[in-house]
Amino acid sequence: MKNNQIAFITGASRGIGFAIAKAFVLNGTNVVCASRNSKDLEKAVDKLKSLGGNAIGIPLDVSSLSNFKSAVDYTIEKFEKIDFLINNAGIVKDNLILRMKEEDWDTVVDVNLKGCFNTVKAVVKQMIRNKKGSIINISSVVGLIGNSGQTNYAASKAGIFGLTKSLAKELGSRNITVNAIAPG
Repeated sequence: MKNNQIAFITGASRGIGFAIAKAFVLNGTNVVCASRNSKDLEKAVDKLKSLGGNAIGIPLDVSSLSNFKSAVDYTIEKFEKIDFLINNAGIVKDNLILRMKEEDWDTVVDVNLKGCFNTVKAVVKQMIRNKKGSIINISSVVGLIGNSGQTNYAASKAGIFGLTKSLAKELGSRNITVNAIAPG
């Protein structure tokens, strides 16, 4: 039996994001899967549907606020709300700081950290109107302890902790929970 809850999950085409989407589907939640890779996204949505789930895919790049706002508008039009936002999209471009290119720093920070900002910015007004919501940001243990050759990744994931703590204080009184998970 389907419930009427909606989960929007970035980076849902594989790995942790797909596992999260699968868990939501198995609980009867309607799932919106987002990923930059259209082919992987289509396969993931097909797998979720084969489990009896209600899932749709939206190809997008979370580093673009306007791209994400369009995806949220589409989701609201189709489902009327978003109950859960799971910020899982993330990339790595590892290298020692001596060899790291500025564009590799920027790309990782834009997807991993700015992507979280963009998703929350696009979803939060709707959650405030509905007087409830849950935002879960997937960080990494590397954001807590660092790792050689991953200064860009570690910095972006550490930033997610600061973002999460501030958002929790800002949105908690509005019945919106904000938490971070640090796999590692």
